[in-house]
Amino acid sequence: MRFAERMNLLKTESSFVVLAKAKGLERQGRDIVHFEIGDTDFDTPSNIVEEAYAQLKAGQTHYCPSAGVLELQEACCEFFRRMGRGEYTPDEIVVGAGGKPFLYYTIMAFAGPGDEVIYPDPGFPVYESVVLYAGAKAVPLPILEEKNFRFSADDLRERVTERTRLLILNYPHNPTGGTLTRSDLEAIAGIAIENDLVVLSDEVYAHMLFEGEHVSIGTLPGMRERTIMLETFSKTYAMTGWRLGFVAAPAEIAEKLTQLITNSVSCVPPFIQLAGAKAILDDQSESRAMMEDFKRRRDFFVSGLNEIPGISCKSPDGAFYAFPNVSEVEMNAEDLADYLLDSAGVAALPGSAFGVHASRHLRMCFANSMEDLEKGLDRIAGALAKLRK
Repeated sequence: MRFAERMNLLKTESSFVVLAKAKGLERQGRDIVHFEIGDTDFDTPSNIVEEAYAQLKAGQTHYCPSAGVLELQEACCEFFRRMGRGEYTPDEIVVGAGGKPFLYYTIMAFAGPGDEVIYPDPGFPVYESVVLYAGAKAVPLPILEEKNFRFSADDLRERVTERTRLLILNYPHNPTGGTLTRSDLEAIAGIAIENDLVVLSDEVYAHMLFEGEHVSIGTLPGMRERTIMLETFSKTYAMTGWRLGFVAAPAEIAEKLTQLITNSVSCVPPFIQLAGAKAILDDQSESRAMMEDFKRRRDFFVSGLNEIPGISCKSPDGAFYAFPNVSEVEMNAEDLADYLLDSAGVAALPGSAFGVHASRHLRMCFANSMEDLEKGLDRIAGALAKLRK
C-alpha cells in the first residue's frame, strides 16, 4: 500500500503511546500510577453534564454553523471580558473540537513550503508535527531550565527571518510549567509587530496559573489584529473528553479558520456547545476549587520529587506538570521512563518527547489524587534506590 509522502512528516504524541502501553499492563493485572497523560481525576461538574443531557433531549443534535452556535460565541466573549483578556464580538469567535484542531487550522492557514514557523522547544509535539506536515520549516525556540523555562527577546529575534510567518507561544507552558511575564510579552510584541508576524497564543492553562498574573498578548498595543488566542474547556472545566475549544481572532482570520472547519468536521455538536456556554455563564466555584487543589498537589508533588536522590525539580508557575531534571540518574531519560513503567508501575514521559532541548527531564502530570501522588513518589524513590545499589 502506498501512502502520500507527507504522512512521513507527521509524528505521534508520546503521551497517548505510553498511555496505551500502561493500559495494556493494567489489563494484565498490574497497578499503574498515571503521570503520563495531561488529564485530571476530576469529573466534569454536574451542571454541565445535566445541561448537555437537557439539550440532547431538546433535539440539539443536528448541524449548526461551522463557527459555532451564537449562544456559545457570546459566552466566549464574556469569558475573555471577565478575565480581562480582551473585548471580542461573536464573529471573532470560532468553536472547534478541542484546542488541538486549531493548531492544525492555524498552521495550515498561514504556513506552507518556503515559510518558517517558530515554536517552543520543548513544547506540545503537535506544533512541530503540523508545521512539517504543512511543508514549512519548523524553527525551535529553546525553553531552558537555566532561564527558568522562559526565553529572551534576543532568543526570539535571532530566529526571525524574512520567511517567518507564524510565532507560536504557549504559557503557562506544557511541559515545563513556565510562563511569560508582562515585560517578556511586551518585548515579544515589539518583535512581532516589527516583523509583521501572526501570533498563535496557546493559553489553555491560563486559569491554572499559581504564581504571578496572566497577561494575554492580544491585549497589548498593536497585537489584537495579529493574535489568535486559543482556549479550551478541557482543563478549566475538566472536559477533556468533550472535545470543545475555541479561539478569539480578528474576523478576517476567523473566517479562514471557519472554512477549514467546514471542510473537515462541519461543526461541533450543538448540545456540546450549549453545555459549554453553561460552563462559562454558570457559577465558577467548582472550577476555582479544582485550580486551588492543583496548586496544593503541585506543592506536595514537587516537594516529594526534590527529596528523591538524583532528582531536582523546579516548582512550575502554572499548568499541572512537573518537569524534573533527572540528569544525575545513571540512565538517560528515555530508558528511565521505560524503567519506571516496567519495574515500578509509574507511567511518565521522557522530556525528549517534547523536543530536542529537554533530554535531561521527565514530564509528570500531577492532576491526580493525593493518594496516587504519594504512591507514585514512593515507587519512584524505591526504583531509583535499586539503581544506586
